[in-house]
Amino acid sequence: MLTALAVLGFTCVQAQDEDVSGFAKGDIFISGQFGYNSEKEGDRKNNTFTITPKLGYFISENIAIGPKLGYQSNSQEFAGGGELDINTFSLGAFGRYYFTPSTKFSLFGEFGVAYQSGKSDNGTTEITIDGFNLGGGPGISYFLNHNFALELFWGILEYSTLEPDNGGESIDNFNIGVGFDDLNLGLVYKF
Repeated sequence: MLTALAVLGFTCVQAQDEDVSGFAKGDIFISGQFGYNSEKEGDRKNNTFTITPKLGYFISENIAIGPKLGYQSNSQEFAGGGELDINTFSLGAFGRYYFTPSTKFSLFGEFGVAYQSGKSDNGTTEITIDGFNLGGGPGISYFLNHNFALELFWGILEYSTLEPDNGGESIDNFNIGVGFDDLNLGLVYKF
């Protein structure tokens, strides 16, 4: 899928030399990614919903920075009727380096860090959790017209930690993405 998008992008860039869209220094954009994952193994179910809006500003020809928000809802059902719900909010910042920002098709690398806060509820006990998240990876953006672009981001590296307020063990997650589960499709609007 990534290769096909790259070939399409290179073809369109070469075919339309006069109609150049893309980013330039001083541009502002809004992007957002949405994800949903559902797994079932025997009597165990796991559903995850994620949304991450971002606001970016080009401080130079190739570098964009900005704030990001996030919300993740994870619901797990276990064999025997047990259930665990974890809802997490995050607030952070990100930076991107675009390799060819002034063209319709551009590769970029992104790194971000965020503070996370949420609640964990197993039906009998509710626990407040706090922590942080950092991660990054490569991405591709393709302008459909002067203002709208599609982006595909592959979050290949992520570390997060959440610590409960009751003094329990922290929840640490380290992920190196090598599969299609780590791909996020987003939409970009450039002002």
